[in-house]
Amino acid sequence: MKILSIQSAVAYGHVGNSAAVFPLQRIGVEVLPVYTVNFSNHTGYGAWRGPLIDPVDVAAVITGIEERGVFPQIDAVLSGYQGGVGIGDVIVDAVGRVKAANPDALYACDPVMGNAKSGCFVAPAIPELLRERVVPVADIITPNQFELGFLTGTEPDTLESTLDSVDAARAMGPRTILVTSVERPDREPETIEMLVADDSGAWIVQTPLLPMKANGSGDVTAALFTAHYVRTRDAADALARTASSVFDLLQRTFDSGERELQLVESQEAYAHPRLQFAVRQVR
Repeated sequence: MKILSIQSAVAYGHVGNSAAVFPLQRIGVEVLPVYTVNFSNHTGYGAWRGPLIDPVDVAAVITGIEERGVFPQIDAVLSGYQGGVGIGDVIVDAVGRVKAANPDALYACDPVMGNAKSGCFVAPAIPELLRERVVPVADIITPNQFELGFLTGTEPDTLESTLDSVDAARAMGPRTILVTSVERPDREPETIEMLVADDSGAWIVQTPLLPMKANGSGDVTAALFTAHYVRTRDAADALARTASSVFDLLQRTFDSGERELQLVESQEAYAHPRLQFAVRQVR
C-alpha cells in the first residue's frame, strides 16, 4: 500500500507527518510524505522556528512525484491541518490527479478546525474552504465531534444527534466518517468514544479518558484508520484496530510523564493491536 501524505512536519515532537509517517510504516505502508511546513516544534509551545512552505513549492514536490510515474500506485491521499487556502487548492488538485491515474484511490481528509475546549483555532477562511471545496471531494473524513458540528451546522451531543450530523456530513460527499472525541452526556464517567459510519452501517467504541492533552494524537488516529480502512474496507475492524493502537500510545505517553507522544516506544501497539475494546454496531 502507498499513501501520499500532505501534512506539516516538525523536528521535535510528533504532529502532522511527524506523527503519521512512522505508525504507517510500522504497519507496512509505503508513505510518500510531502511537507507543508518545516517547524522546529508544534505551535502549542507558543514559540517555534522554521518556514511555512509556499504552496507553489508543495505543488512542485507533488508534480515531481507524479513525474516518477507513481500516481497509479497510490492507494490513498491523506491530508491534515491546512494552514492556508493555497495549500487546500494544492491538495484538491493532487487528489484529482491521483484519482485520474488510479480511480480506486481514496482521499482521507482530517478537517482540522478546533475542538470543544479551545473552539475554532484556524484562519477564518479555512472552515469555508473545507466545507465548500475539500470535504466534498473526500472519501473519508475524520473530524472530532466539534468539527463535525462546525462542518454541518449542527450540534451533535447524543448518539442520535451525532448520527444525524454524520448523515449530514455524508450528504456533503464523503461516504466514510470517523468521528473522534465523541462525548455523550449519558456516557459512562471518565470515558470517551469514537464512532464510524459508512455505507454498511455505523459502529461505536468506548475507551477510558486519560487526563491529558496529546498534540498529534488526532494525526495518528487519521493515519491508522485510513490505512486499515483502505486495506480491508471494513469500518468496524478499522475502528477497533485504531482505537486499540491510539489508546495504548496515549497510555504509554501518560505513564511516561512526557509532553510529546511516545511514538517510537509504542510501535508494537500499531503493529499488533490488542483489540481490547469492544466495537458496538449502532446502525
